[in-house]
Amino acid sequence: MPHEILINIFNMNTVGHQSPGLWKHPRDRSRAYRDLETWTGLARTLERGLVDGLFLADVLGVYDVYGGTPEAALRAGAQVPVNDPMLLVSAMAAVTEHLGFGVTCSLGNEQPYVLARRMSTLDHLTKGRMGWNVVTGYLDSAAKGMGQPQQLGHDRRYDQADDFMQAAYKLWEGSWQDDAVVLDLERRIFTDPGKVRRVRHSGEFYNVDAIHLCEPSPQRTPVLYQAGASGRGKKFAASNAECVFVNGPTARVVATYVKALREEAQAIGRSASDIRIFSMATVIAAETDAAAKAKLEDYRRYIDHEGTLALMSGWTGIDFSKYRLDDVLEHVQTEAMRTAIDNFTSSASDRKWTIRDIAEFGAIGGRGPVFVGSPASIADQLERWVDESGVDGFNLAYAVFPETFTDFIDVVIPELQRRGRYKTAYAPGTMRHKLFGKGPRLPSSHPAAAYRF
Repeated sequence: MPHEILINIFNMNTVGHQSPGLWKHPRDRSRAYRDLETWTGLARTLERGLVDGLFLADVLGVYDVYGGTPEAALRAGAQVPVNDPMLLVSAMAAVTEHLGFGVTCSLGNEQPYVLARRMSTLDHLTKGRMGWNVVTGYLDSAAKGMGQPQQLGHDRRYDQADDFMQAAYKLWEGSWQDDAVVLDLERRIFTDPGKVRRVRHSGEFYNVDAIHLCEPSPQRTPVLYQAGASGRGKKFAASNAECVFVNGPTARVVATYVKALREEAQAIGRSASDIRIFSMATVIAAETDAAAKAKLEDYRRYIDHEGTLALMSGWTGIDFSKYRLDDVLEHVQTEAMRTAIDNFTSSASDRKWTIRDIAEFGAIGGRGPVFVGSPASIADQLERWVDESGVDGFNLAYAVFPETFTDFIDVVIPELQRRGRYKTAYAPGTMRHKLFGKGPRLPSSHPAAAYRF
């Protein structure tokens, strides 16, 4: 029996997100990203659609690789200006009951002791609906903003991430016993000190000597997202991630990442089913195929190719302003997102990509596919992608906000439900339990279990 397809909505506290220039469309409302009502309204809509989670991207820094300046990104509104996503969660949680939240936060700019408290606080406030997308950073502009000359090298960033996670696991899993808070009115004891212990961590990058500041939250450790697909990234994800975000222009490209990731997880003692994998995509839906294609053509009138190349330059670390549009993209090793370039140059790619092709392809939806059509056509395409790639579901980006999302919820979800490929009600419990059906806490097979009290 085919499994249900999981759906996250992919967004960012910015204008345009993955489709530079579409903010100019008369029906686009992403310019209102500064208004809290935009986000509470979105949360209500997503819960109405039984969406599994809102995956909030973030980047600390500006896209200044293209031409060596941020000018193209600023003109296009290519993920700048960008506000902090974490501050949105409490408001959206207050108007929903089931919607999960996966928030990106770069550990290269954090300390485990501080981030662990923020995540635990939000897990309490959301009643166990908090997830963390663990990223290491890739823009030198972010490093410079934090007083560093540049980012660490690609693989060294993952060494730092390993150290960070060990410290965070010790705080979340090992500092407080579940029953440490006794609330004993007669003895006037709120917390039993004997059930709280000091965490000591001495690593290459981080040192902690403290108790965790929060009592155990519903999930203790938030649901762990990760997006690394390079060799080193897959190793990190296989050890730590519960949900992995992948992207690629074809199902065949994505399938190579999925297969390698699941094999890597099994090699270290985890089950392949311990990880849920989401592929990025954008859906342009309407009642008929012709209407959907007309909608896409309308959207394409507003795309910004230079803004797209500014994003692509930041993701890949390659200054595309130095190339002619008809130059064929060749593999170049950089210290940015290595799979951002591999997606287009690997042997699994079915074509030779020119710079023009990349600018056109990425103009709507970034590095993922765009599915266009009627409810039946979209459902066919989503099912085919799942079957061919092996993913569990999708992170859906938008072309026009919030129209792309409301169209999917109103038009496509009923068709997926009719086919038995989408839930008709939320499961009870925390975000982790909804995704895996095994309770609120990390399973014993996860490396963090070794740090439990």
